[in-house]
Amino acid sequence: MPKFPVDVPKAKVIKTFEMLGFRIVREREHIAMIRENMDGSKTPLTMPNHPRIKSSTLRTICTQAGISRQDFEQAFEQI
Repeated sequence: MPKFPVDVPKAKVIKTFEMLGFRIVREREHIAMIRENMDGSKTPLTMPNHPRIKSSTLRTICTQAGISRQDFEQAFEQI
């Protein structure tokens, strides 16, 4: 299994989440994103607005948003 991304630029993380169906709804101290699911529900995602995002923070964000490690890594590699 490949290593989880470490110390990634914020722009690449945002593009990865956009590939997974999220869109930015607010950008201040934190970046708020949301994904509208097929069943009509919405999945929120909040991440710090730092220039680089640490791997531990990414893992926590993915867990809270219900994104598997494999799904995130596949989308991340395509960017």
